Amino acid sequence: MANIASILKAEISRVVRKEVRAETLGLKKAVGAYRGEIAALKRRAQALELEVRRLHKGQAKAEPVDVPAQGQKLRFTAKGLASQRQRLGLSAMECGLLVGASGQSIYNWEDGKARPRARHLPAIAALRTLGKKEAAARLASLR
Repeated sequence: MANIASILKAEISRVVRKEVRAETLGLKKAVGAYRGEIAALKRRAQALELEVRRLHKGQAKAEPVDVPAQGQKLRFTAKGLASQRQRLGLSAMECGLLVGASGQSIYNWEDGKARPRARHLPAIAALRTLGKKEAAARLASLR
């Protein structure tokens, strides 16, 4: 009798494993499909983020403010740029939009870690002639 009980127990275990395998096979296929969809969505999201970054970079390089006469020699001081930005109440990003550079470049120029290129100097000099309202109007037109 003990032998029949162990045989019956083994047969029940075998049938249960077979049924569980049949049930989980559908789940495994669904999980594989979901993983594929998730990977495709991640690739698409990454591509869209790259596109947004590229478009944002292009927008940040907007045209600078009016430039003064060409014959005039332009000077730059980090302290002067910081005071002009503070006088106009601009953030570094907003100042960068007006000048045609990034906000990080403005910070580096003000800290003395870098100097603006010659093409930015006329726009920086033009900041001296702007008032708060005019700077806000130009920013609104650039956005």
